Amino acid sequence: MLWTIIGIILAIWLIGLVLDIAGGLINLLLIVAVIVIIYKVMKGRKKP
Repeated sequence: MLWTIIGIILAIWLIGLVLDIAGGLINLLLIVAVIVIIYKVMKGRKKP
């Protein structure tokens, strides 16, 4: 589920980067996605 969302956000980001559509919003969503990934990785590593 998380990887699907990440893939969609990356695809939209690339389209926005090429076509310059809603650049600020897409970059914000990409940053949020990266923060969520880092949080999931850190949370997963602490489990015994």
